[in-house]
Amino acid sequence: MLTQRLADAVVVRAPAKVNLFLEVLAKRPDGYHELATLMVAVSRYDRLEFKEERSGRIELHCNHPDLSAGPDNLVYRAAELLRQRHGCRRGVRVELTKRIPLAAGLAGGSSDAAATLEGLNLLWQLGLPRTELATLGAELGSDVAFFFATPAAWCTGRGEVVTPVPLGRPLDLVLVCPRFGLSTPEVFRGVTIPAEPVRGDAMVRAAAAGDLEEMGRHLHNRLQEPAQRLRPELAALHARLAELKPLGQLMSGSGSSLFALCRDRREALRLVRDLRRLADEMGRPHVFLVRSSV
Repeated sequence: MLTQRLADAVVVRAPAKVNLFLEVLAKRPDGYHELATLMVAVSRYDRLEFKEERSGRIELHCNHPDLSAGPDNLVYRAAELLRQRHGCRRGVRVELTKRIPLAAGLAGGSSDAAATLEGLNLLWQLGLPRTELATLGAELGSDVAFFFATPAAWCTGRGEVVTPVPLGRPLDLVLVCPRFGLSTPEVFRGVTIPAEPVRGDAMVRAAAAGDLEEMGRHLHNRLQEPAQRLRPELAALHARLAELKPLGQLMSGSGSSLFALCRDRREALRLVRDLRRLADEMGRPHVFLVRSSV
């Protein structure tokens, strides 16, 4: 997250994430799944601006017509949770500018929740350490705690147990976001728990060493197969992306976005040009050039 203190406001840029590795280990008694995943924050950002609201209310305004701005929004829930836990009755007006696609496996909502905890901690001068903010975030959603451990982390449990991982070098990636989203619960309902889960050790070592070729060989997402059964277009898009010969390509999270891992920025720019040229035959997905980010 990138945070800026202005004269009368706090502005936080909330990054998207991709999963370089995601394995499903078991079904948990609480209904969630036990996961092992390597997540990396990337430079596609939502923007959140926080200002004091003297009425004491939480007011959320969003530029995206399909996103609720009511109490069910993770931004609103994060602000309310922070107030409840710390006896703070101050109000806030939040302007949320969405640039991360919805229902795309990029954790935009979770990132916005983390940004809200970060921004209000500064605006309201609560002085809470990031470890405490991450603990609060884990109550809101499985991916929220990750955004206090960027640029990369190995996440277990349902995703809320976070161990930072160093990146040996910046990563150049191309995001390919279809014009449809996917429901995370629906994708998980279709997953088959493997008898012998794929281990992520090799991916973590490659990421820490900055070995791009090895990273490309170990890209893995257990959720991609059930997502492709729900939307067969994803398999076709994945195959078309492979034809452009990046180091590797994979779906992020529970989809619907895919990404290509590139050798350098020059290759990433070439992929962006090629993908935009092929846009019509690929269903006109959104294409974004990104880098690993804080």
